[in-house]
Amino acid sequence: MSTTAVPLTPIFVRLKLSLMKNGLKGSSKRKAAWISSLVFALVVGFFITLGLALLHGNAHAGTVVVLLAALLALGWAFMPLFFPTGDETLDPSRLVMLPLRPRPLVRALLASSLVGIGPLFTLCLAVGSVVAVARGAAGAVAAVVAAPLLLLGCVTLARAVATANVRLLTSRKGRDLAVLSGLLIAVGAQVVNFGSQRLFQEGGLETLEPAEAVVRWLPPATAVGMVDSASEGSYGVAAAQLAITLAGLALLLRFWERSLTRLMVTPDGSTLTAAKPEKERGNAGGGLWALLPDNRTGAAMQRTLRYVVRDPKTKSAWVTALAIGAIVPVFNALQGTGSVYLACFGAGMLGVQMYNQFGQDTSAFWMVAQTISNRQDAYVELSARACALALVTVPYTVLVTAVTAALVGNWRGFPPALGLALALLGSMLCTGALASARYPYSIPTEGAFKNVAPGQGGLAWLGIFGGMFTSAVICAPMIVLTVYLHGGDHESLAWILLPLGMAWGTLTAWAGLRLAAPTVARRLPEILAAVSKG
Repeated sequence: MSTTAVPLTPIFVRLKLSLMKNGLKGSSKRKAAWISSLVFALVVGFFITLGLALLHGNAHAGTVVVLLAALLALGWAFMPLFFPTGDETLDPSRLVMLPLRPRPLVRALLASSLVGIGPLFTLCLAVGSVVAVARGAAGAVAAVVAAPLLLLGCVTLARAVATANVRLLTSRKGRDLAVLSGLLIAVGAQVVNFGSQRLFQEGGLETLEPAEAVVRWLPPATAVGMVDSASEGSYGVAAAQLAITLAGLALLLRFWERSLTRLMVTPDGSTLTAAKPEKERGNAGGGLWALLPDNRTGAAMQRTLRYVVRDPKTKSAWVTALAIGAIVPVFNALQGTGSVYLACFGAGMLGVQMYNQFGQDTSAFWMVAQTISNRQDAYVELSARACALALVTVPYTVLVTAVTAALVGNWRGFPPALGLALALLGSMLCTGALASARYPYSIPTEGAFKNVAPGQGGLAWLGIFGGMFTSAVICAPMIVLTVYLHGGDHESLAWILLPLGMAWGTLTAWAGLRLAAPTVARRLPEILAAVSKG
């Protein structure tokens, strides 16, 4: 009795379509989000494709599209590491119990990977890129081959990288990496902004030609370079670039197959019996923690700081705030458009971390709530959290202000700028404590980018943006005094803003903690219910 092997590719394509279809059932919000994402991708893809097509005949069209192809491949390579939850089929470990051979599985997974919004958007960019540089019959023929090769190269690269790192993507470290992706995107946006300004200040697209000359020989950007070479009549160069493109694609497929084989035959660490003895835990109060007060305040400060180190979402918020708070003033200073007072931006970014203090505890807040029986307990808890935040933010604010003053060459502006930044930080600690008491909301533990539980979005917006506006109002006297001293002939007295700012920040923070403590003690059951909702 003979059996006929069933082709995997059609099955996996239908499976991918079924997953997409079933994912839209039972949730109008999810369906609306998917449809809006599709429409957005099509509209943006259409206009980018049109813009690239309008470059046809431009002297620098080849430079633009070759570098764009390289950036596209780079995005496909690393985005799955940052957004592993965006596509469940990125995890081939789900298939390890099935009797599937690696090579047919690679073909099936590649075909199913071509179904989705991302590949459609990439195809639009690929078509626009080849149209921009295709000229003559040879260029048209090369363009027909290059567009699908660029798409296949990008998708294969993404799959190969994701398969090689699938253990990371499904681990605690992988979730940490996912929530930190917002930081990398923000930093990357600032770098691109800075680079583009430098680019157009120093000679335009001609300065990119040396980089393009190298990138056009790196697959899959070689596919677009092949079209450009064929259009110019350099058929030998075009043939070499085609060969490199095909070789690169073949090597990626081979690497993907080997990674898939290793994944499907290597046991997961979670299935193995622990061979090593459990590490002995050190003294919780040892090391640098011993420098904290040996009382409830020190314990609460330590808990808050450990959240920053261990909780992925808290860590993401802090690292993002620290990075962007430094990038904005420093990059503006490097571009010659900065001011020492932009250091206040960093203080403001970190001051936001005071908002929704109890929400970051999630359902574990009930253990903290058991220790709060009156307004004094609530005050100690809130002040300890504020002190933990100040332990990091005050030295950070001093450092960012000093670096910005050095870059802009305005050391005379260092004392007033630092004083204003500290006053703003104290004002945000004040309003953050009040917002935490009056507008707490839950932070879901699942989902890297779900920071507010369903139905609590209004509370989050009201607490954060209302608090930021109130902070500006509280800090208004310091702002007015700063403008007055710089607007008149009193700049020699601007140094007084430093001690005034320190006093103002300390006073407003203390007042906010004192005002918030009775509210916390009175509304403790409501706060517990709100932060445990997710």
